[in-house]
Amino acid sequence: MEIINIPLGQLKISKMNMRYSEPPPDTSHIRPSIHAKGILQPLLVREEGKSFGIVFGRSRYYSAKEEWAEGDPRFGILPCIIMQENDDADALEASIIENYARRDPHPMSLYEKFVHLLKMKRTVEGIALTFGKTPAQVNQCLALGKLVPGVRSLFRADEIDADTAAALTMASGTQQREWLTLHEKRRAPTGKAVKTWLLGGQQIATAAALFPLENYKGQTVGDLFAEVGADGQAMSYFRDLDLFWELQNSAIADKAESLKAEGWEDVQVLEVGDAFHPYGYVKASKDKGGHAYISVTH
Repeated sequence: MEIINIPLGQLKISKMNMRYSEPPPDTSHIRPSIHAKGILQPLLVREEGKSFGIVFGRSRYYSAKEEWAEGDPRFGILPCIIMQENDDADALEASIIENYARRDPHPMSLYEKFVHLLKMKRTVEGIALTFGKTPAQVNQCLALGKLVPGVRSLFRADEIDADTAAALTMASGTQQREWLTLHEKRRAPTGKAVKTWLLGGQQIATAAALFPLENYKGQTVGDLFAEVGADGQAMSYFRDLDLFWELQNSAIADKAESLKAEGWEDVQVLEVGDAFHPYGYVKASKDKGGHAYISVTH
């Protein structure tokens, strides 16, 4: 095989390509990377008459066509690997490998590659563009570096699932070693239950605080694998639940006093977890003797 630059107009989809008869693909997942970096991986082509048929690299080809149509001159010529003549079987095999046999790399392998790129002065944003990911996904992968060797080995060997590994990135080294001891005894929590175990039985996000966060002097722990909060930041949770509830209950008491000061006849704070059931009550303003009820969730 040889590598040669071929004008875009001389390329077409080969009949040996398994997706020859399908409509053009959605290239939105790779366009940002290709726009930023160009075509880094050559297309595999074979001579077909006066043109070259693409055996695999179909998505890259259509992405290049779209970039060229939008006026980017870099995509007028594409790097290609030319296969030998009379190799229909090889061409079909290559297309099968491209479309069905390829597997996404294991997250731990991606983590090692990303760390290597960071050491070579690449940025998280640049890595995201190159690999067709979001910066948040790259940071999630890098978070696997927080796993102790024993947990990494289990994850790499697929003895624990991705949810378990993700939750353990929130744990300290001591907590992870405690989890490994439980795992050896077949008593370790798995999946999303790991987070509850780490946080002492309750998952209380810092967004739930009714008090200024600077008043809380305990530890918080971030979860890069959770949905981001309304501020676009990763979710974080209180680790010291006793301190949280001390501050939270004080803030609730202050709220009750402020309602009384506003003129409500009576203000009742329900026990944590007790819901207020409106049946049997009638809404009334404070001027008409209305009472106020504060319900507090877990």
